[in-house]
Amino acid sequence: MTISKEKLLWMYETMYKIRYYEDSMVEAYSEGKKPVFNIGAGTVPGEMHLATGQEPAAVGICAHLTKDDTVTAPHRPHHHAIAKGIDLDRMTAEIFGKETGLGKGKGGHMHLFDPNVKFSCGGIVAAGIPQAVGAALVAKQKKKDWVAVAFIGEGAANAGAFHESLNLASLWKLPLIIVVENNSYGISVPKESSTSISSNDKRAAAYEHAEGYYVKDNDPLEMYKTSEQAVERARRGEGPSIIEIETYRYLGHFQGDPELYRDKEEVPSLREKDPIERLKQQFVSEGIASEEEISDLESNGKNEVDKAYHFARESAYPRTEAALEDLYC
Repeated sequence: MTISKEKLLWMYETMYKIRYYEDSMVEAYSEGKKPVFNIGAGTVPGEMHLATGQEPAAVGICAHLTKDDTVTAPHRPHHHAIAKGIDLDRMTAEIFGKETGLGKGKGGHMHLFDPNVKFSCGGIVAAGIPQAVGAALVAKQKKKDWVAVAFIGEGAANAGAFHESLNLASLWKLPLIIVVENNSYGISVPKESSTSISSNDKRAAAYEHAEGYYVKDNDPLEMYKTSEQAVERARRGEGPSIIEIETYRYLGHFQGDPELYRDKEEVPSLREKDPIERLKQQFVSEGIASEEEISDLESNGKNEVDKAYHFARESAYPRTEAALEDLYC
């Protein structure tokens, strides 16, 4: 399979944009939370879950989706939202709790939604899968070739909603794709301590019309190729799929997580095989893009993110800033 240069450049720019967005959120989230960490204080109050390192999972499949396809995300949703084409200004304003946000600042980081691109964030573990089943059922009833994609962490594959949803999706041959982002930890519990199967794509064998796929080593191009098979299969009406991608979470389960469950050398070793840097080197070595082209893509991504953060900071709160300070401080 040949991937067009346009699509490859979109994938790189989008992954870079996601990474820069998450890195910028680390800084924004830390404002006002020192010297003693206070989850309710600061510019962005509340819990914060970032997906730095997991960009290939979102970009690889969203490269095949249109605005008519549905995406649901868990509590770590920014990479999915950006890859699906969410309004970045309004998403950032929502996270900052501003009136101009997607939910007028009342949903926050774990409850993002944008009906214009059929994106929603279920928030709690596995909650987005039944929503995606509903969207897939609508597509089948309306005789549309729409696809519904539910992103989950590997821990959510042990939840009842995962199996109940797959049962119905297989029974009715719905165009559902569940993407399992295996970042090795369910909060702080290693996968091998909680799951009795080596990879969740194998669970598809329990459902007659389901197909399972596995993507190794956080590879965005392999994720793209695998996703193409699952998406085309769904559009043909052949039933649901499970894609598990071996990915990596560079940061803790939440910002402020002491990460006592991780070896201190784990993250540095993972960063040595960073998917964005690997893709960049591949583009240059294979003549897909020059250093100048890549620099332009990075500048485009940075400018869009910087604009979104500026928009969020300049937007007004639903209530007066003084009232919010009384509420959170």
